[in-house]
Amino acid sequence: MTLTIQEFLSQLASYPALIVTTLLVLAVILVNGWTDAPNAIATCVSTRAMKAGPAILMAAVFNLLGVVCMTLINNQVAMTIYNMVDFGAQTDKALVALCAALVAIVLWATLAWKFGIPTSESHALIAGLSGAAIAINNGLDGINASEWLKVLYGLVLSTLLGFGMGMLTVKLVEGIFRHKNRLKTNNIFRKGQIGGAAAMAFMHGAQDGQKFIGVFLLGMYLAKGQSDTGAVGVPLWLMILCALIMGLGTSIGGYRIIKAVGMSMAKLETYQGFSADIAATSCLLISSVTGIPVSTTHTKTTAIMGVGAARSLRRVNWGVVKEMVLTWVLTFPGCGLIGFLMAKLFIILF
Repeated sequence: MTLTIQEFLSQLASYPALIVTTLLVLAVILVNGWTDAPNAIATCVSTRAMKAGPAILMAAVFNLLGVVCMTLINNQVAMTIYNMVDFGAQTDKALVALCAALVAIVLWATLAWKFGIPTSESHALIAGLSGAAIAINNGLDGINASEWLKVLYGLVLSTLLGFGMGMLTVKLVEGIFRHKNRLKTNNIFRKGQIGGAAAMAFMHGAQDGQKFIGVFLLGMYLAKGQSDTGAVGVPLWLMILCALIMGLGTSIGGYRIIKAVGMSMAKLETYQGFSADIAATSCLLISSVTGIPVSTTHTKTTAIMGVGAARSLRRVNWGVVKEMVLTWVLTFPGCGLIGFLMAKLFIILF
C-alpha cells in the first residue's frame, strides 16, 4: 500500500491531527540536518580540503540523494524504525504519545547543539519513541524486542567497526603511499577527501533519512485512526520531502558540530581525514544494506578516533571524546525519560 501525494494533501484537510504530526516530524528532520548531518563534512573542513560553505551545500545535496537512492533500493532501516514500538490500539492516545516523543527529540537535539556536542539523533529518536511507548502502555508491552536488538547490534557495530576500520584504513593508506611524494599525495587526498565527504553525506541520508521516513509513516496512519497498516510502501514524494528538509537543516549550518568532531577531537592531516571518511562510509553502507539502524555520529567519530589512535593514542583528545561518550550514554535514558514525561503530560492535556 503506497499513498500518493494527492491523497496525503486531501487527508491533511480531513485530519487536523495529521497537520500537527507532519510539522513535528519535519521539525525533527530539520534538526537532524542541522545538528547531525555536519558530521559528514567535519573532516574535510578541518583539513581545509573544502571551505565550510561549499561543504555544507554539498552535504545537503548528497543527503538528498542518499535518502532517495537507498530507500528505493532497500528500505529495511525505515521498516525497522516503523516496527520498533507499538503505541496500542487507541490511536488518539498513540498519536499524542508520538507527538510527545518528537517534541522530546527536538528538545534533546537542540540542547546538544547549543553546547556543541555531536549527539546521536538516531538514538534520540529511538529513545524518545520507546519512552512514549512505555508511557502509553504503562509498561514494556509496546517495545518490539526483536527490532530493538537491531539497535543494540548497530550500537556495537558503529563503535567497534568504526574504530577498527578507521585504524585499518589509515594504516593501509600509509603503507600504499609510503614512498610517494608528500606534496603530490596531499593534492590527491584533498580531492579524495571531497569525494569521501560526499559519500559520507550520501550514507547519512541513506541511514537517517530512512529512520525519519519510518516515523512519518507511523504518524500518518495514526492520525487517520489506523494502528495496523499491514505492508507499507514508501512513496517517492515522501523520500524527496524528507531529503529536502534534511538538506535545508544542513544548509543552515552546523559549525559547532564540525569544530567538535573535525578539529577538537583529533588533529588530522589530509590523508587521515580521507581515511576516516572511507572507513565511516564503508561501515554505514554495510549497516544500510543489512537493515541495521546505526548512528552516523557514532560511526564517524569512532572512525576518527581509530585514525588518530593508529599513530598514537596521544593524538586523540580524550577529554572531548569523554564528553561525547557521556552524551551518548545519557541519550537513551535522558531522551527516553523526556519522551515518557512528555507523553504522560500530553495525554493529560489532550
